[in-house]
Amino acid sequence: MADSVYILVTGGSGYVASFCIAQLLNDGANVRATIRNLARADEVRSTISQLAPVERLELVAADLNSDDGWAAACEDCNAVLHVASPLPSNNPKDDDELVRPAREGALRVLAAARDAEVARVVMTSSTAAVAYGHGSRSQPWTEADWSDPTDRSDSSAYERSKMLAERAAWDWHAREGGALELVTICPGAVIGPVLGDDFSASIDIVKKLIDGSLPGIPRFDWPLVDVRDIADLHIRALKAPEAKGQRFIGAGPFYWMADIATVLRERVPGVAAKVPRRQLPSWLVRLSSVFDPVIRGRLFELDKERPVSAEKAMRDLGWKPRSNDEAIIATAKSLVERGLNN
Repeated sequence: MADSVYILVTGGSGYVASFCIAQLLNDGANVRATIRNLARADEVRSTISQLAPVERLELVAADLNSDDGWAAACEDCNAVLHVASPLPSNNPKDDDELVRPAREGALRVLAAARDAEVARVVMTSSTAAVAYGHGSRSQPWTEADWSDPTDRSDSSAYERSKMLAERAAWDWHAREGGALELVTICPGAVIGPVLGDDFSASIDIVKKLIDGSLPGIPRFDWPLVDVRDIADLHIRALKAPEAKGQRFIGAGPFYWMADIATVLRERVPGVAAKVPRRQLPSWLVRLSSVFDPVIRGRLFELDKERPVSAEKAMRDLGWKPRSNDEAIIATAKSLVERGLNN
């Protein structure tokens, strides 16, 4: 593929990136993907081969924390999907563990893409960059809204990393982007079929409801999106001329965790027995957080509504996502099929 033109996908071992790569390959593109360690190359190829032939996939080494490799990765590419970003299971003690690689990594990719005369970068952001730092509200947030990173009582290091990275990308682009086009995609909580035991932390929303680990249901909610649909939105944003310079939210309606539990009990009978029915009072969740660092790191989410609107993506890009119920069912069935529900 030495004389080919590529589409570069960063974070090639990641959950969303795997589905983006597969869709591009199935569409006939030559794809180059970055991974931090080439020792994982066979594993990444094997994962993606579940969805698409991998003959036109090239894997190269590059890390968000280093300048090394990015110029070579962008060479001979006409477009970049910058999907790579840290997503932890636990809240780190220091914001910099997430903020620095997310922000500086985005700027490294953008600069390398500009210098290689790449036409467009589509960057994965998050609804975390749209709907946080302002508390709860019933009116849907849109692409015109921005989260407030200064309100640390209404976000974690992860949300702040997404806010600051996307802001930094747009600021850099305005100053130094030149002819490079930038588009950002803001997914909700990404769920859907898993390809192995290395999946997005968002999958735990469903997994914890079917593995018997929860004594009851805390009052958390998320706008949900199927991984296949968020990959499709990235590709649409890559191709559509009208996407230039735009943000797009990719998420369905928000579901309380109790809504997700109801779908699982009613639509996935094989897991129903383990799905809790009792709603945990918020005071009890707060008390239990003393002993559970994962819950402690998400307490700011308790009882808050954060609806978002994907009307722009559906109107301007013709995006047609699956329903939340379909995404939940696919997630649970996939976990069961792979024996990951225990």
